[in-house]
Amino acid sequence: MKIGELATTTGTSVRLLRYYEEQGLLESHRLDSGHRRYADDAPVVVRRIRALLDAGLPTRVIRDLQPCIRQDGTVAVCKLETLQEHLRGLDDRIAALSETRTSLAGLISATRAIEPAGAA
Repeated sequence: MKIGELATTTGTSVRLLRYYEEQGLLESHRLDSGHRRYADDAPVVVRRIRALLDAGLPTRVIRDLQPCIRQDGTVAVCKLETLQEHLRGLDDRIAALSETRTSLAGLISATRAIEPAGAA
């Protein structure tokens, strides 16, 4: 499969496909002409990459996970701790953002209590 076909099939830009390849997430073979050719399973690989990116995982972690990804797209238990670490990191960021939101909402409330709406 050529890169343009893979892009169309997966709804992913050619530029992103090249980036995935640079990051070691996607493999291609070069023809004598220099054009990339991808294996038949490349659309499945790209969709998995997109799903893992959507789950908040950076490309370096996805590269590390790839040997442990099963055919159904789940990750083998050998990398469960890695996934749990990233989930804890997300939980920590959500908690920090919630605290920040509470502080900002308090500032807005205090400002509204002092100045009537529309006065600036």
